[in-house]
Amino acid sequence: MIYWRGFFLMHEMDMSMRRGIGFSVGAGVLGLAVLGVSAVPAGAAESDITFSKIVFNGGKPIVVGTVNSVDVSLTFTVKSRVAINDSFDVFAYRGTEGVDYGEIGGLWEQQSACRKSTSGGVTTRTCERIVAVDPRGIQGDLRNLVNSDAKAWKTYGRAFTTGGGSDTDKTSATVSLKRHVRLTVDAAPEPVVAGKTVTVTGKITRANWTSHRYDGYARSSVRLQFKAAGASSYRTVKTVTSSSTGALKATVTASVDGSWRWSYGGNSTSGSQVSVGDYVDVR
Repeated sequence: MIYWRGFFLMHEMDMSMRRGIGFSVGAGVLGLAVLGVSAVPAGAAESDITFSKIVFNGGKPIVVGTVNSVDVSLTFTVKSRVAINDSFDVFAYRGTEGVDYGEIGGLWEQQSACRKSTSGGVTTRTCERIVAVDPRGIQGDLRNLVNSDAKAWKTYGRAFTTGGGSDTDKTSATVSLKRHVRLTVDAAPEPVVAGKTVTVTGKITRANWTSHRYDGYARSSVRLQFKAAGASSYRTVKTVTSSSTGALKATVTASVDGSWRWSYGGNSTSGSQVSVGDYVDVR
């Protein structure tokens, strides 16, 4: 038996129903949305049940920290030529089928709704879900994540027929899981004389899923941005590289009142982030 552990256990129900769903598979397995299934379930032929249009989080990466719960939307369509019961599932998983596990804890179903129609012998369900990623472990946890899990996760759907069979449909959809980033800023002195130097410091840190803390993000390219008083947007003044501890520092010449901030654009494993603005009065 090969176990696939994934994001979401889905049950078709009315939008008004809200509940948590949890499974435990084997010793030491923590979190929700964990389900063991055979690699090739017996049941209906692949053409009888198909999953498509799977979209997590509106197509945007899911950025996960170490504390705060993150709401995640999921939409998908399932079509069937055979009768299926109320249990049909959409999973995101890591790794390779039959080689390693793809499991994430801390996810549970908050709301669900499916629009159902039948035409030409095919029943179509168009479903919308809201799930939550909760690293605090209130409804599962993320302790099974490690930093190397920040990548694109594969997906598949599975449905059970009323006759007791099941059908699994691998899909081409993926979901990107990224580590949350924090940025701090401090511009000094405040106030400052026009023509004098302002030093802007700060720090960039990133969620460490392996040790469950935020660590300094070394050698990151971060933009220093400025918004003059009365302006509607920030502009980039210069780009700096963080130190081995994630420290940021830049010096600029004071000319007009305004706010300074740091901006990080993100990468394949880390989410984008901007700091708050620090206002400096120029006299």
